[in-house]
Amino acid sequence: MKTFFTYLLAILILSVGFTASFWYLLPHPSDDVSSLSPIPDFLTVKKNDQVKLLDLWLPFIQQTYGSGSEVPELTAKSVLMYDLTTNKTIFEKNPREKLPMASITKIMTAIISMENPRKDNKYVVREDNLVGEDSMGLESGEVLSLEELLYGLMLPSGNDAAEVLANNYYLGRASFIQAMNDKAKALGLTDTQFSNPSGLQGDGIQYTTTYDLLVMTKYALDNYPLFARIVSTDTHSIVPTSTHKAFELANETNLLTTYEGVRGVKTGYTPEAGLCLVTYLDYKGHKIIGIILNSQNRRGEMKDLLDYSLKSLGIEPPEYTGE
Repeated sequence: MKTFFTYLLAILILSVGFTASFWYLLPHPSDDVSSLSPIPDFLTVKKNDQVKLLDLWLPFIQQTYGSGSEVPELTAKSVLMYDLTTNKTIFEKNPREKLPMASITKIMTAIISMENPRKDNKYVVREDNLVGEDSMGLESGEVLSLEELLYGLMLPSGNDAAEVLANNYYLGRASFIQAMNDKAKALGLTDTQFSNPSGLQGDGIQYTTTYDLLVMTKYALDNYPLFARIVSTDTHSIVPTSTHKAFELANETNLLTTYEGVRGVKTGYTPEAGLCLVTYLDYKGHKIIGIILNSQNRRGEMKDLLDYSLKSLGIEPPEYTGE
């Protein structure tokens, strides 16, 4: 009997040891979290530090809700008109086509700058920041605040302001551009690439889609009241200080003062990109974002598209006071 119990105890010990060894050899979640996660690497904080909060807004655009009224004649290669109030696409044309976007790039430049402000709020202008024709009029050695530069970035589309913001990023210009691309991925956008902070042609390969611009623009408007206030401003004066001169800035965005309800956002142009425009309309209970890429007449076509959109919603468009 004693021998029997001795054998039984030995068998139990061997069984426990074998089970423990087998369990130890099995893969565990802590061994490789990424292999078990359904979330792509670029949407995780571990791989993309621009992922602050995974709150994706990826609208469905395949079905349009435009009315039977006459669709405007368009030269634009890509168009998207989206009603945020009803979460419906009113009109689309090639919304997923990758196209250069010129200075519309600055929407993302503004986002990265607002999300990563300098602690001292002092942005120093260097000689090599003064690039391109569009400028807010900066001079080497001047020091401005983030808000002052954002007005210069978005109203007169200052390439100089874009470069100052990028070069004053805590990790440098190259990392700023990487942050722009990482932020696009963090928003779930895979058809956008930035190569510089201004959108200037000839400085790398850059492209986006009207779909991606819809998501970017909504993100900026929803999360940054400062951005919404700046892009809706017609003119802005920056008073002189001990570190910079005075600036008088005028908003170049089409329809801002000629189409009731338009609240900005951004124009863009290079020979490669053509005439581009992102417009935000807040009119009679409806908020609409419209995007045009590579047009020959962005002002006229956006006006017609806004009219068409409002009519599709059963709203009489406002009287147009432009030319």
